[in-house]
Amino acid sequence: FYGNERDVGVAVRESGLPRDEVFVTTKLWNNDHGFDAALKAFEASRKRLGFPYVDLYLIHWPVPGERKETWRALARILKDGTARAIGVSNYTIPHLEELLASSGVVPAVNQVELSPFLAQKPLIEFCRKHGIAVEAYSPLTKGYRLGDKRLKAVAQRYGKSVPQVLIRWGLQQGIIEIPKSAKPDHIKENAAVFDFEIRPEDMRALDSLS
Repeated sequence: FYGNERDVGVAVRESGLPRDEVFVTTKLWNNDHGFDAALKAFEASRKRLGFPYVDLYLIHWPVPGERKETWRALARILKDGTARAIGVSNYTIPHLEELLASSGVVPAVNQVELSPFLAQKPLIEFCRKHGIAVEAYSPLTKGYRLGDKRLKAVAQRYGKSVPQVLIRWGLQQGIIEIPKSAKPDHIKENAAVFDFEIRPEDMRALDSLS
């Protein structure tokens, strides 16, 4: 749906990096649900990428009616080894409860929107209890909250940028963070978050923004 699978495949091959050093995720779009449709869509994605396997394949959205059959297809893909892990996106606790009740295959990941402004603590705890990793998309609030004075105050205390604080907030909770940028300097900045730790009182202050 995002139209970037072919380009990602080319970029990984031209990078010179071994394939197993690059973690590639792609998703099943909303109109490809159902057992046969999901298998067909996955093979089309794999062909566009040009890889024998993907590292993680996600259901993009919990489309009503066909979720169980779709998950059965992903379990088949996992068993076949063409996806090394499978998971879901935008699943709430009821969606996960439905999946767990109908299948013995637990999602490796639930990718959801997460930031201090949308902390989703009950969902994180549920996932943690069931061994599901939580992955945050839009951890930088799509840029909308980067000028927040409270965030700026925390960032200044650590000599860091607001995006670095937002990313670090998630990492300290064991959340996988996937910040998005097309600018090399921002990408480097977003990765420079392992040389400081946010103190408990500041974590509580950030949590209070939700």
